[in-house]
Amino acid sequence: MKYGLLLAATLSAAAVTSTHAVTSPQKIEVSRVTSNYAQTKYPLVFSHGMSGFIRLGNDMLGVDYWYQILPDLTRNGANVWATRVSPFNSSEIRGEQLAQQVEEVLALTGAPKVNLLGHSHGGPTIRYVAGIMPDKVASLTAIGSPNKGSPVADFILNIRDAAPVLEKPLVTIVNFLSQAIVWAQGLDPKSYPHDSLAGANSLTAAGSAKFNAKFPMGVPTTACGEGAYKEKGIYFYSFTGNTTVTNLLDPDSAMLATSLIINNKGDNDGLVPRCSARFGKTIRDNYYWNHLDEVNQVLGLRNIFAPDPVSVYRQQANRLKLQGL
Repeated sequence: MKYGLLLAATLSAAAVTSTHAVTSPQKIEVSRVTSNYAQTKYPLVFSHGMSGFIRLGNDMLGVDYWYQILPDLTRNGANVWATRVSPFNSSEIRGEQLAQQVEEVLALTGAPKVNLLGHSHGGPTIRYVAGIMPDKVASLTAIGSPNKGSPVADFILNIRDAAPVLEKPLVTIVNFLSQAIVWAQGLDPKSYPHDSLAGANSLTAAGSAKFNAKFPMGVPTTACGEGAYKEKGIYFYSFTGNTTVTNLLDPDSAMLATSLIINNKGDNDGLVPRCSARFGKTIRDNYYWNHLDEVNQVLGLRNIFAPDPVSVYRQQANRLKLQGL
């Protein structure tokens, strides 16, 4: 959710020119396909979380959001697309941006449907697309997604309410960060709407409840239960981590502080409570990962005994393949 807070400042200077239009998805290409293990029937379309991106920087110094994951899927036969939406904005605005890119993927591939995968705020983003165009979505996979909100968002807005004078400077700073993330991808920041306050409101408990009332498919009706596995022909899956500090050398260990905001007994990934991440068929909700380990960040650092995220995504693609998706 907050990946850009860790990297955007240092990588934004490495911006490169992109040949893609603002709303265009990026097809992931590799030089050699080694198997058909991940060759799904429908394209795999990935949606990043809050403060996310496709790639920051150039080919030499750049960092992919889905670090090493998407090329591995392509090498194993998958038709993979990465999408780019506003780093900070509401679930609805991000969803509309993603919907345009889904339409483009369908047009370019000739496929009738896509499999959508979203990390963090990417979860509500893909759920929006499934809600407005269910006939074009085969499956949703939510990874570490705050489907019932994140207490971190509530905490931030509570500080704002207690000290209203802080709102304008904080919003200005985060909106600037949002623009920097877009610029670092070689794009014009003015081409994307930036609204950090709308993004925060979307991920509060109240904002999530309002969103869930409009887009309820796959969301558990109990506090920590299973959601529907299939509705309107769409299959729903989720997985998440529930550990904060997994490698002391990893900068994302700083999420220990946000973890304490959520629950001082743990059971969250540093930004999202385990129960909030449950959606549809929960594949696993206790990976030894934190919020950034879920996308193999930062730069693949994690506990040596933790499952390899690259392998987990490959297995999910195979699961979708065996499901006929």
